[in-house]
Amino acid sequence: MDTETLVAAAGAAAASRLRREYRLLRQIVEGTAAGVAVLDTELRYLYVNPHMARMTGLPAKAHLGRTLANILPGVQRSEEVLRQVLRDGRPRQLVGSGHTQAHSAYARREWRVTYHRLEDEQGAVTGVVGIGLEITEPRQYLHQLERSHHRITMLETAATAIGTTLDVDVTCTELVDFVVPGLADAASVALFEENRPGRPSRGQPGVTRLRRAAFRAPQHLTEQLGDLGVVDGYVEFEAGSPLRRCLDEGRPLLHDLRPDETTATTRHYAERAARYRAAGFHCGLVVPLTSESRPVGALSMARHGSSPAFTRDDVVVAQELATRTARALERAFQFARERTIALELQRALLSEPSTPHLNLETASRYLPASDSALVGGDWFDSLPMPEGRNLLVIGDVMGHGVEAAVAMSHYRSMLRALAANNLPLDEILRYADRMVAEAGFDRVATCLLALGDPRTHTISYANAGHLPPLRLTAEGRAEILPVPVGPPLGTGLGDYTVLTRPGLPGAAIVLYTDGLVERRGEDIDTSLARLTQLSLNPQDGLDAILDDILTQLTDGGPAEDDIALLAARLRTPVSRPSR
Repeated sequence: MDTETLVAAAGAAAASRLRREYRLLRQIVEGTAAGVAVLDTELRYLYVNPHMARMTGLPAKAHLGRTLANILPGVQRSEEVLRQVLRDGRPRQLVGSGHTQAHSAYARREWRVTYHRLEDEQGAVTGVVGIGLEITEPRQYLHQLERSHHRITMLETAATAIGTTLDVDVTCTELVDFVVPGLADAASVALFEENRPGRPSRGQPGVTRLRRAAFRAPQHLTEQLGDLGVVDGYVEFEAGSPLRRCLDEGRPLLHDLRPDETTATTRHYAERAARYRAAGFHCGLVVPLTSESRPVGALSMARHGSSPAFTRDDVVVAQELATRTARALERAFQFARERTIALELQRALLSEPSTPHLNLETASRYLPASDSALVGGDWFDSLPMPEGRNLLVIGDVMGHGVEAAVAMSHYRSMLRALAANNLPLDEILRYADRMVAEAGFDRVATCLLALGDPRTHTISYANAGHLPPLRLTAEGRAEILPVPVGPPLGTGLGDYTVLTRPGLPGAAIVLYTDGLVERRGEDIDTSLARLTQLSLNPQDGLDAILDDILTQLTDGGPAEDDIALLAARLRTPVSRPSR
């Protein structure tokens, strides 16, 4: 066989091998689960495999000669990345998202495609080949996990950020502060007014009237909304408005603020919606605040400008926040009701007329604790005794709330009854201690008695676990009077001592409860020392002296605990001119 024949035979074999390899490669490419597309240097389709055709929703032949923009107008991608591949030959990966003409269960799909440059045998660039996989499902799963993690984190944070006090308005403010800007661009809380003791709701028939307890939005939006952001104002909601529908149906309600969605509703709501729309808000979400027994109000949220519309995930988070807030509000409502009852009971008891002998000047003060604490069981009394004597009583029942106020009334009545028998001070305390202990009463109390005798110019003291009295001398010196301390009343361990001291002309005695001096984390001796540093004018009336004491020791701020004060001073006899 000559050389030409051998060359021809070798060429034919090589061509046959190439055709087999091409068919094998084509089978691999067309059978793969990845989408494969070949583009020329102008990024026009030269070839797509069947899977790529299924991805786009168009036949393979429909791609040929057309550009990416023609075939995939709904997919966001960067053609500049492909041109970089053409220029430098470095493979690059690109993630595109959007939709094609192919049917999909997902509103938005995602693909990851790797592009390689193609060259001919002489090294000339002929185009690019892209090999891509759809990653919509795993990405959706990942997004869902991220959203779930975000929800859990948000709700965990809410557990320590909302309901930190027993104040209704503070709780509502904590809620709107939490959801703006994390969940909404503006938020408000409206409550049924019957939740505020002593302030019943009065609305027009067929209209739900609520009090706006809290509002939050960025400053520039608050200014645009004007009176729509006024806190503690009243808003009336007619049937058909989103908030009424939310409360009537007992479930969250998404609503659109576009004109065609609001004009068909009530006139008042349409006017409010128009003002929100003018400020740039486009959608809203209303969630009922429902306790275990009843609706207490609603949380309204809105989104502004480029913020996306509320999603189902947003509804789930808002509903959980509303549920937790409603529970916190129910506790606050219960506290407010109990506090109101206790205050009324305590004030009624303390306002009962007490009439010491005319020779004794008295003054008293009672300051309930701030809203962050329950009303306590502080009390005081001044009783006329035989032979011109006067008995001063001050006490403090352990605990807070209605139970403490009721217990205080029992102690007060019992001590009055024992004092009416003209018993010695130590006997009064001993009987009271034994009676309470034997009755099984579970609230002990401290108590201090001071008996002034104008005949002997003395004052006798007996103390059941209470703080010592304060004496203000005629020279203006504040002194703590050490008095032997026995156990509190109700322990059954009563062993009390009477201490009698001479009275000083022009001096005033001040009895007080621990709320006046005790401070969290401070030693009681340090607290009592503050009393001796008071700057008081002994020439003032007792009312002015007590006001000065409160001003200097409380700085005019809210009290951490109840404060009761009772001051007494013998009146200076008025000398009559001789005839």
